[in-house]
Amino acid sequence: MKSSLVIGSRGSKLALWQAEHVQSQLQTIDPNLTVRIEIIKTTGDVKTDPLTVIGGKGVFTKELEDALLDGRIDLAVHSLKDLPTILPDGLTIAAICQREDPRDALVVRGASPISSLKDLPDEAVVGTSSQRRVAQLKAICPRVKVKDLRGNVDTRLRKLDEGQYDALILASAGLRRLGLSDRINFAIPIAEMLPAVGQGAVAIETRTDNEVAIDAAGKLLHDQTRVACVAERSLLRSLGGGCQLPIAAHALVDEKTLRLEALVASPDGARIVRGAISGSTADANELGSDLADKLRADGADAILQEYL
Repeated sequence: MKSSLVIGSRGSKLALWQAEHVQSQLQTIDPNLTVRIEIIKTTGDVKTDPLTVIGGKGVFTKELEDALLDGRIDLAVHSLKDLPTILPDGLTIAAICQREDPRDALVVRGASPISSLKDLPDEAVVGTSSQRRVAQLKAICPRVKVKDLRGNVDTRLRKLDEGQYDALILASAGLRRLGLSDRINFAIPIAEMLPAVGQGAVAIETRTDNEVAIDAAGKLLHDQTRVACVAERSLLRSLGGGCQLPIAAHALVDEKTLRLEALVASPDGARIVRGAISGSTADANELGSDLADKLRADGADAILQEYL
């Protein structure tokens, strides 16, 4: 029986790459399924103010979720790190696809060898719009100058090449998916800069009553990635944070064991509370909330109370 689905996507090259990748996989699994993509502009695409000004979490997803709820689309494909941890009533994450490289990447103008963020020269102008990246960078390199950076990946790289910045910090996953891995001068180790919750993972969201969409998307689920991201998102949800405050987390799954590392920082990087927890993958959600409690007890609560 022939059936069809509509995928909603933002219009950037990276968003379309993700949507087209999901489209291709769905049609490969079920040749009788017709899948088309509808581009939807979000608040984050239209407004160029810093994310902390226009609302942080949700600015890249709300319009897509509205289109799901009113039936214009069947599936919304998101970078998971953009998706709030609490979804609107009637919506669910049908699948989290296999994760790409979760690390941040340093992209430098020129050919200077880099083996650590500490190799950045004093007064270097570094572009990023992420409070999480700013805090961790400032903790390592207090003398660098951070300059806000918005726009799609091509726009950001052009600004770097024009000399507006000395270096950028971008997600490795996005660069790799766009065939730009050669621009990565240094993939920043997790130990040096913890990534955003869900970084490198793609989520497929749909309505809870859309059985066809849930069944189709479910075939793209990567369980190891799902478990890791459940723990990370549980931690973020328990802390109550988002793009407004530097919160970072990364989970690793080894067979049936999960290790979650996370931090909460003040925006200037002067105060960082870091912790880790390990346990069974079956307890991923509880491990996230337990680590959040541990971070709060170790000093994160004071930071959260001050800045949230």
